[in-house]
Amino acid sequence: MSRLDAATTPEIVGDLADLPDYNFGPTSLGWWGVFGFMLIEGMGFLLAIAAYFYLMPFEMAWPPHGRPPDLLWGTLFTLGALLSEIPNVWINRAAHRQDVRQVQIGLWLMTGIGVALLGLRAMEFTALNEHWTRTAYGSIVWAIVVLHTVHTVTDVYDSGVLATISVRKEMTGRKMSDVSDNALYWHFIVLSWVVLYAVVYWVPRWQ
Repeated sequence: MSRLDAATTPEIVGDLADLPDYNFGPTSLGWWGVFGFMLIEGMGFLLAIAAYFYLMPFEMAWPPHGRPPDLLWGTLFTLGALLSEIPNVWINRAAHRQDVRQVQIGLWLMTGIGVALLGLRAMEFTALNEHWTRTAYGSIVWAIVVLHTVHTVTDVYDSGVLATISVRKEMTGRKMSDVSDNALYWHFIVLSWVVLYAVVYWVPRWQ
């Protein structure tokens, strides 16, 4: 470009000060962070499931000793997790509407539900019918349930932190985006457990 052309070319300047510093969904950097976590953690679940099926042919029976895990506590956890999607979807929609009051209520509700589910999970550990040190079957079953429990604790903690922030600080649009991302991660917690529940509780009963 010649000096003359450069001199006559208009300079385009835009003021971006009024643009929001947050967004929802794939246009948000936080959303992609959560999506990346889900991909990594989902691969961890897939590896655990692969190890579970890899170990099956090396045993005469599955489980090798005793009975499969009792259905009661694991099923109650599963039903509770599925029902928790109702308030989880509700809080996500409230976050998109910027409804502070409903978001506050929803965050505390989801935190309470998460704590209750962890109580069910504690009872579930008592009904696996195999100690993790006794057999390879026991080790992989405990590994799967512990792995999912760690992710559940992470989301419950995050919900509690957001709930505390919602009553102590101003709920800006960026915080609402965080609430939406947290709801997305809970979807992952619930859906991943449906698959793991089938593996841990029903595969031993089908084979």
